[in-house]
Amino acid sequence: MVRYLVGRIIAAIFVVWLVITLTFFLMHSIPGGPFSTDKVLPPQVMANINARYHLNDPLMKQYTDYMKNIAHFDFGPTFRYQGRTVNDLFKEGLPRTATLGLLATVLALVCGTGMGIAAALRQNKATDYVATFLATIGVSVPSFVIATFLQYYVGFKLHLFPPIGWGELKNVFLPAIALSAYPVAQITRLTRTSMLDVLNQDYIRTARSKGLPGYVVVTRHAMRNALIPLLTFFGPFFAYILTGNFVVEYVFNIPGIGQFFVSSITARDYPVIMGTTILFASMLVIFNLLVDIAYTVVDPRIKLTGQKGA
Repeated sequence: MVRYLVGRIIAAIFVVWLVITLTFFLMHSIPGGPFSTDKVLPPQVMANINARYHLNDPLMKQYTDYMKNIAHFDFGPTFRYQGRTVNDLFKEGLPRTATLGLLATVLALVCGTGMGIAAALRQNKATDYVATFLATIGVSVPSFVIATFLQYYVGFKLHLFPPIGWGELKNVFLPAIALSAYPVAQITRLTRTSMLDVLNQDYIRTARSKGLPGYVVVTRHAMRNALIPLLTFFGPFFAYILTGNFVVEYVFNIPGIGQFFVSSITARDYPVIMGTTILFASMLVIFNLLVDIAYTVVDPRIKLTGQKGA
């Protein structure tokens, strides 16, 4: 297992480096620059600005200098927010993004698995039909549509929760629901399908024939094996939670990492774009590694090795 983890860590570092390199050169290949959309400035002023941010250096020198700074976890200054660095934006916005993502994750796991198990146990009954209908809506409707709907009707019309802003716990609920809608739907469908398959296995019939209570059969025997296929969804799930934050934070005006990232794209703020891309790529790689490790926790029969065919 140690050899496997070392190999995965090396591969993760390579993936992150590849993402940094591709993002850097693709970003600089777009015509224009971060200050080209501002009002027309005298050539000398533009030259001083480019010299201040080293934008007039050769592209390879900019790349090597940036990689050296990244090695020291220095993401550089921002072009949009004067007097501030990307690290400052991360310190300010990351706790908000993490809070929203954590609450959305909890909602997705609790509601999705709960609805999926209930639908499987009550197959072809009202509970199953309701859960399937809600899952279909969650998969079909984009998150920004759900976010706008909740913001308008629940926020502005019913005044149950604040429609925009950040600062209190009640500000988190609407964006968390909008962000978790799609994962809830997917987890519900996967859990239902997996649970139905497990409930039809011979060892479940044997457990029931021994007179074990229904909740023991479900929780001790069925759920553990039914959740194994669900782990394969966790990689894309975390990717959606991370990237879905961009749209949801923008709709609800939450000053998180996603909000900074969206505004930096229009402003061509290279350091913020690069820093955010590196942050989310690293988190996604780490989450995928944790999912692989979680397989061995859920099912001890699965062994992580570096051998082919294992």
